Amino acid sequence: MMQESSKKILVIEDDAISRSILLYGLEAKGFYTIGAQNGIVGIQQAQEHLPNLVICNFMMPDIDGYRVLSTLRLDPATAIIPLIFLACRDTKGDFRKIMNLGADDYLTKPYTLEELLRAIAARLEKQAFMRYWCTTNYQKISASLSSSTTSSVDR
Repeated sequence: MMQESSKKILVIEDDAISRSILLYGLEAKGFYTIGAQNGIVGIQQAQEHLPNLVICNFMMPDIDGYRVLSTLRLDPATAIIPLIFLACRDTKGDFRKIMNLGADDYLTKPYTLEELLRAIAARLEKQAFMRYWCTTNYQKISASLSSSTTSSVDR
C-alpha cells in the first residue's frame, strides 16, 4: 500500500504502547504518521501538520476525544479533517453519542489493523470525493460568474 505514503495520519492515544503499535502498523502500510500522547498535543499537531486523517482515543485524561473533535471542528483549517474515534465501550448509546458529535467513524477496542485500514480507506475516499466535488462546483460557479460579468460589461 505504498501509494498511501503521501497520506498523513495523526494518532492521538494516551496509552504509549497502543500508540506505538498503531504508528508502527500504519507506517508499515506506507502512511506518514504523527503521534500525540494526549488531546492537547494532538490538537497542536493537527493545527501544525494538517493531517489527512485523525485517529483519536475517545477516553483520555485532561482533554477527551469530544473536546479534541469540538476544537478541531471550530478551526477552519482542521474542520474537515476526517476523525476516527477508538473507544473501549460498545453500546448503542456510546456509538450514537460519538457519531452525533460529528465523528466520521468509530471503532471499538479491540480492533484489527485490517478493520482500521478499511475505515481509513473509506474516510480518505470520501474526503477525496468531497474535494473533487467542491473543486468541480467551484469551477462551474467561477465560469458562470465570469460569463455573466462579461455579458453585463458588453451591454
